[in-house]
Amino acid sequence: MLSARGAMANFHLALIQLHVSTVKSDNLNKACGLIRKATAQGAKVVVLPECFNSPYSTKYFSEYAEKIPGESTQKLSEVAKECGIYLIGGSIPEEDAGKLYNTCTVFGPDGAMLAKHRKIHLFDINVPGKIQFRESETLSPGNSFSVFDTPYCKVGLGICYDIRFAELAQIYTQKGCQLLVYPGAFNMTTGPAHWELLQRGRAVDNQVYVATASPARDEKASYIAWGHSSVVNPWGEVIAKAGTEETVIYTDIDLKKLAEVRQQIPILTQKRSDLYSVEAKRE
Repeated sequence: MLSARGAMANFHLALIQLHVSTVKSDNLNKACGLIRKATAQGAKVVVLPECFNSPYSTKYFSEYAEKIPGESTQKLSEVAKECGIYLIGGSIPEEDAGKLYNTCTVFGPDGAMLAKHRKIHLFDINVPGKIQFRESETLSPGNSFSVFDTPYCKVGLGICYDIRFAELAQIYTQKGCQLLVYPGAFNMTTGPAHWELLQRGRAVDNQVYVATASPARDEKASYIAWGHSSVVNPWGEVIAKAGTEETVIYTDIDLKKLAEVRQQIPILTQKRSDLYSVEAKRE
């Protein structure tokens, strides 16, 4: 179905909730196999989880880090071209000029890299008696917004902790994004408390679709991911949700629904720019 502007009004989205092991080659091969499976089910946009090629831990980031382009991104480029899809490649530890980043790459149906998002907000938290984690011990933050176009809609990228910052989602909405994608690995403390809440908040605040792709839960890992990869629509409804196991979930992104929500409750045109604003300081 075409919208009034000539873009496709809906498309099939797949989120891959991958069980990540300590063997990088196994992670890459399994990810590519699940991407092919998702494509066979009609997915046009496929999303991998945060740190899909590496265990999520500061002690592993330097060991698994790669240049971009490198082994993992080459595999993603090849499978995106083979399948003719838009592939949001979760994230990998990236090494560049002596610094490490948590980086998401996106590839188009021709295998070309369309975007590279370095996680902007580093996950440094301390919840006494429950979890302490400091990405900044090994990682550096990114300093740019990441938006790419598809024939369906414009997509904005964040990684995990980025979802907590409402301003980022607002800026992406100002840039015309209708889908926000956050590969993420919330944990057993923050997951049950905030994972779904934040997705629904970003979706309702901006009247956009929000998709999150988590690693599958591994109770034996040093960092245990919450799982529950999800998609939330602009009305704040969870329209697809995984459990904790390795799986692929699917949903249709209906941009006609998005337009209806914005027409019914027109908050984006009712903002009081004479009283407040959220603006990008750099592109």
